[in-house]
Amino acid sequence: MITEMGTPIRYFLNMENDFLEMNQFLDQKIRMDFAGTQCLSCNASKPIFRQGFCKNCFFEIPSAGDWVMRPELSKAHLGEEDRDLEYEKKVQLQPHWVYLALSSHLKVGVTRKSQIPTRWIDQGAHQAVGILEVPNRYLAGVAEVSLKEHFSDKTNWRKMLQNDHGEVSWEQAINQAIDGLSKDLEPYITKDPQLTELKFPVLQYPEKVKSLNLEKENSYTGVLKGIKGQYLLFEDETVFNVRSNEGLVVSIY
Repeated sequence: MITEMGTPIRYFLNMENDFLEMNQFLDQKIRMDFAGTQCLSCNASKPIFRQGFCKNCFFEIPSAGDWVMRPELSKAHLGEEDRDLEYEKKVQLQPHWVYLALSSHLKVGVTRKSQIPTRWIDQGAHQAVGILEVPNRYLAGVAEVSLKEHFSDKTNWRKMLQNDHGEVSWEQAINQAIDGLSKDLEPYITKDPQLTELKFPVLQYPEKVKSLNLEKENSYTGVLKGIKGQYLLFEDETVFNVRSNEGLVVSIY
């Protein structure tokens, strides 16, 4: 889903020829029917392997390279190609942020500067702050690796959807992060880090989370009670991860 910062955040489902604003369906019944699969790269009706791609595309296209999930493996700054150097330079050789975000707990992450605050919204973060701004993805990955010794890099998605998170002393967390960085990264430390607050359109959080496998169930009908991260939250505590179901062809009523 495409997102727009607001109070609350606005969500738009990218349809084949249009956009559907999902906030307007809160407290209304929605039906979703599974209609097949379509690779996001080659458009073939093949089984989806990962990230919305069929198996062949996942192991061939540049946007699914290992450096996407592990930025410390980036090599475009060295002029070395992984799958497509022109694409990798375009994505890797631009400003990146290393940040701390509170979703289920405090975590460290990396994203392109242009993806702020989209990345935080997609993770279901209530609060987030940038720690470093570096000129390429490789340096962001190096910083993240060092900070993973002090902070988690994973989100507990169930707790995030249940709105189960503690309070954070941000001054202490920021200082701990800065102290955990090597000296060569000091020039990139954010001088005046600003905390961002995010409010999601949720009327009811689930107490017990039931994940919907639409490909297995074929059809589901429920009352939409909220949207958080990339999840649709329903009244019967069913949740549907839109991002992880990319590549599925779905009819919505």
